[in-house]
Amino acid sequence: MFYYYGRKKQIAKYYPAPDYDTIIEPFAGAAAYSLYKNNWEKRVILVEKDKKVFDIWNWLIHSATVDEIKKMPELKIGEKSSKFLHIVHAATKMAFHFKTIKVTPVLARNWEISKRVLTENLYKIKHWEIIWGDFEDSPDIEATWFIDPPYRGESGMGYRFSSKMINYNQLAEWTKKRKGEIIFCEGEQADYLPFRPLVELKGVAGKISKEVIYYRSDSPQKTAKQLPLF
Repeated sequence: MFYYYGRKKQIAKYYPAPDYDTIIEPFAGAAAYSLYKNNWEKRVILVEKDKKVFDIWNWLIHSATVDEIKKMPELKIGEKSSKFLHIVHAATKMAFHFKTIKVTPVLARNWEISKRVLTENLYKIKHWEIIWGDFEDSPDIEATWFIDPPYRGESGMGYRFSSKMINYNQLAEWTKKRKGEIIFCEGEQADYLPFRPLVELKGVAGKISKEVIYYRSDSPQKTAKQLPLF
C-alpha cells in the first residue's frame, strides 16, 4: 500500500493464492500480499508491532480519505521532513530509526508513486482490520497466514524490531500451530523450518538474493497435484 523496505510487491505473484476467506499477516509491513490482485476482497487482519507503522494503517483504514491524500504536498528534494509516512519511503531499513530526513530524489519519487497508489487503492482496505501487537497477538483462527518477518541474520537488521529481537525457534513452533494455510517468507540463511527455494532476485550491482518459502495447507480442496512447486 505504501513503500516499505522488504515489502513483497514485486514478488507477490510467486506466492500461492489464498485458500481461505481470511488472510492474516502477523508482520504487516506494507501488506503487499493482501493487496495483490483480488486478495484484498477477503477478510484481512494485519498485526503490526511497530507503533508508527500501525498508526499509518490505523489512519488509512479508519479515517483517511482520497481527497485528504491528494492534498498532501509533494516532497521537494533537499527539504527535510519529520513525518514517518515520508521517512519510510527512503528505501533503507535505517529509516525506521530516523526522526527527520532530508528528501532525496529516491524518497521524492517513492512518495509521488505512493500517493497515487494510496488514492487508487484506498477503497480496498476500508474493511480490513489492524491490531497493534506482536505476532502472538494474532487471532487463533483458521486462515491463510502470510508470515513475513524480518529475515534471520544481517538482512533482517535495521528495522525497529529487527532479527536480533526475534526468537526464530519460538516463531517456528508458533507457526506450526496455526490452522489453515501457511505461507512463510524467508531468506536463504533460514533453517528453522523446512524451507524450499522460491525465486532468485537480482539486486544492486547484480547481487543475487534467494527467497525461500515454507508452505503448508490444511484445505481439503488442496490435493498433492495442486500444491505449488518451487
